[in-house]
Amino acid sequence: MQISEKQIELVNDRIQALVKAGSFYGKKLKEAGITGIHSAEDFEKLPFSEKSDLREAYPLGLMTAPEEEIVRIHSSSGTTGTPVIIPYTAKDVDDWAIMFKRCYETAGITNMDRIQITPGYGLWTAGIGFQNGAEKLGAMVIPMGPGNTDKQLQMMQDMKSTVLCSTSSYALLLAEEIEKRGIKDKIHLKKGVIGSERWSDKMRERIHNELGIELFDIYGLTEIYGPGIGINCPGETAMHYWDDFLYLEIIDPATGKNVPDGEIGEIVITTLVKEGAPLIRYRTHDLSRIVPGKCKCGRCYPRIDVIMGRTDDMMKIKGVNVFPSQIEEVIGSFDEISSEYQIRISHLDGKDTMRIYVEASGDHDWASLSSRIAEKVKSRIGFTPIVKIVEIGVLPRSMKKTARVIDERYD
Repeated sequence: MQISEKQIELVNDRIQALVKAGSFYGKKLKEAGITGIHSAEDFEKLPFSEKSDLREAYPLGLMTAPEEEIVRIHSSSGTTGTPVIIPYTAKDVDDWAIMFKRCYETAGITNMDRIQITPGYGLWTAGIGFQNGAEKLGAMVIPMGPGNTDKQLQMMQDMKSTVLCSTSSYALLLAEEIEKRGIKDKIHLKKGVIGSERWSDKMRERIHNELGIELFDIYGLTEIYGPGIGINCPGETAMHYWDDFLYLEIIDPATGKNVPDGEIGEIVITTLVKEGAPLIRYRTHDLSRIVPGKCKCGRCYPRIDVIMGRTDDMMKIKGVNVFPSQIEEVIGSFDEISSEYQIRISHLDGKDTMRIYVEASGDHDWASLSSRIAEKVKSRIGFTPIVKIVEIGVLPRSMKKTARVIDERYD
């Protein structure tokens, strides 16, 4: 995907706004002598922005619109380091709601749906993003926020919610609770809009089967509005993203160069019309690829594939680079085990050890199963882990994101 003339025009407008405001990022552009671009080649020479840059701008160094136009701030959900504060103008909030409304419409959700929102509210962009889009659509919002599963399920039954918005971890927890309580016939859900964390095909299949609903993958990050900047259409896994608001590149994370359409790389996003805190060439560290060609749904918006992981997901164990997605692929190939897993890495007696915990019912020969899983993992990553099998439901379930990798080497 090459940047269009119209998009270049919008990028120039944002560069000028940044430089004029003298915001943190505007100063960086000015120091680099950048006041505008004329071509796709010029655009690809623009410097990247990184989360570390955004942290340096704390608290309000990213603010590019005049303060009297800022109506809200949000902050990234990261638990480490200085938070990133993103200011929004009223137009930014409205633009975000327009994008989110498109997501709901793409999923076939209408103003006759009842949308139960379980992600968190507050500084996090999730809950309020799902809500603004639903209100823009004209649907009935049930703004539950996270936790209190008893109340969630009670409201889901009484209000006859038709759409669930949640993380995949919480959708699974709710599905298991519905099954346990035998209330599936009292649940009216038809669709789930799932975001905030990558989820495996196996997990998707479990949620789909247990809740009997159509699932949609929503994409977004706080630095770029929040969730709602892309979603898959029915029957497809690739996600449409809104190229009238964003320009998206896929780069080789090592070289920083653009890769051809269809090749996997790191997603880099430029906001084309954002006022409060525009970002040029922001490195997301999310891995995906541009899906070439037009979607059979007929929409003209370009597409990216599902998020395949992050460049910073990598674990170095025994000198080998390991990604959680490699373990997930192995787990997905065993019908006897559930979608849930946990990886614990320790340093014992002078060497690294990887333990993988998985869930299975008591109907299986656990000793044989664990050795088969260990063997398959070894053929995938090059060394043998310790595989421990536990009963289904033993591994922790989360109302937010589930921590699947615990590195105890540095505790």
